[in-house]
Amino acid sequence: MSAATRIERDYRVRFDEAGPDGRLRSSGYLRFAQDLAWIHSEVAGFDRRFYAERGLTWLVRAIELDLLEDAAYGTELTVSTEVVGFRRVWARRRSEFRTAESERPTAVAITDWVLLNAAGRPVRPPAQILAAFGGPPAEFTPLRLPRLEPNGEPAATVHEFGVRRSELDPMAHVNNAAYLDFMDEHYLGAVRMRHGMPLPRRYRAEFIRSAAASARLVGRAWAEPRAWCYRLEDDTGDELLRARLEADPASWVGG
Repeated sequence: MSAATRIERDYRVRFDEAGPDGRLRSSGYLRFAQDLAWIHSEVAGFDRRFYAERGLTWLVRAIELDLLEDAAYGTELTVSTEVVGFRRVWARRRSEFRTAESERPTAVAITDWVLLNAAGRPVRPPAQILAAFGGPPAEFTPLRLPRLEPNGEPAATVHEFGVRRSELDPMAHVNNAAYLDFMDEHYLGAVRMRHGMPLPRRYRAEFIRSAAASARLVGRAWAEPRAWCYRLEDDTGDELLRARLEADPASWVGG
């Protein structure tokens, strides 16, 4: 079965998806991209039942999200997604977000997914998935971030909190988009409350492991010359997330 390599859908920014500034939260872009990725898979014949019967599941392992313009409450966004690469156990998607008024995307997301079996081990996608999306697209280097550590002054600010049930997805894990909420809340509350979120900005994030429902979390954040860094751990010291917020396009690797 051959699938369209690219699909798009319209999403309206709902009232509850906008923050106090009336703009779509950063995490909202990831939620739209994730939803459309599953729609694309279902249209191609690979729904949740297909994966459940084979003990397989896709998980987001890394993202690069460029936010170029804000989307206010009520904005109609046309969101597209396409598979742009396979590499062993990995698949990469590119998503674009556009408004009718904009000549360029208001946001672009690169998302690296990994396929896991029932034991939680990475496995190669079945041949029918590769065939459905037109054969293996170009290979790519998975997005990675080195372990982030504060270097010098000022020292990292620390925020401790617990996972709420509303942040869990159908896999009973904290959804990857929620991690951006954690990061933005830390940024606004501890660092930049009076200035808001900069535009344009780029998030680069690697999801190391999922937070469990009952976890207590510790977020650490600090500034570097060209980025604001964020690391999230659970109360046992296991690393969950490493991420960077870059607001200087000259520092963006890959354009």
